[in-house]
Amino acid sequence: MRFTVVDPRGRVSFIAPCSTLEALVAACASETQPRTLEHLLKAAEPFVGDLSERVLSGLAVFDEHNSPSNYRWIHAALDYCVPQDAPVFRVVDPRTEEISLSPVRAGVVVFNLLAKRIVQLQNTYSEIRRKGRVRVLRNNQPTDRVHRYELPEDWSLVPSRASR
Repeated sequence: MRFTVVDPRGRVSFIAPCSTLEALVAACASETQPRTLEHLLKAAEPFVGDLSERVLSGLAVFDEHNSPSNYRWIHAALDYCVPQDAPVFRVVDPRTEEISLSPVRAGVVVFNLLAKRIVQLQNTYSEIRRKGRVRVLRNNQPTDRVHRYELPEDWSLVPSRASR
């Protein structure tokens, strides 16, 4: 599934297992109210293990190979890779914007941390709900512990269950 995160520094898009969806929603519901990609990933860590490391390492590679005047590397990678193997990237131009909003396998979900909005552009995996549960991991392995979460009222889900 594709996940695109909007924060004060821009937009970042990455592919992750579908189970990442619940972890990111639970992270949005955390007491820390994540405002940046890094804070979101940190809040999701108990539920998705090494996602933060994979995304931030991918961004470091993106930043090393691309510059504001030259996006050939990311364009070549997006041309070469099948969608589910696409690298982590920043949205920097119309091409990367289009891809950041394109579904991969079960869909694409946008987490807008600025507007406190979760947009399900396409989601055939699992309906996002304001309240839910997510399994806690230890050493990237599931435990018997389950974390319950509830999105604060100032977060919106689009489309919301009520609009269906």
